[in-house]
Amino acid sequence: MRPEAFVESLDEDRVVAAIRAAEARSRGEIRVHVADHEVTDPRAEAAAVFERLGMTKTEERNGVLLFVAPESQAIAVIGDRDIHSRGGEELWVAVAEMVRDEFRAGRFTEGIVAGIRALGDELARHFPRLPGRPDRNELPDRVSRG
Repeated sequence: MRPEAFVESLDEDRVVAAIRAAEARSRGEIRVHVADHEVTDPRAEAAAVFERLGMTKTEERNGVLLFVAPESQAIAVIGDRDIHSRGGEELWVAVAEMVRDEFRAGRFTEGIVAGIRALGDELARHFPRLPGRPDRNELPDRVSRG
């Protein structure tokens, strides 16, 4: 699928609302990135985007990236050190497959929202909000492209 067509079909307001809802339940950070080019190695590309977006700079190293490359029909999920040590590769693969299932049915926004919810559940389990302590939003709640 052409990246432009994918982006046009995506309800970014719903995606951003899902990110905010997920982050409201935890101390974690979630980003969504849509590649505007074909990728041959989605994991490597996602890792590069993770770095470029500054996702390794969160205080608790608990940021998660949902990376989508529509032209390559590829999805990758990457978590920073401290969430990765708790969820592991199995979590990232399971969330990517959940998103992929929705995409196969042509439900792009729903797939991303479902992935964000699943990531939010894991972040809330491992990094719940702390009573009486405000949480700082360390990363922008928006869909990035590039």
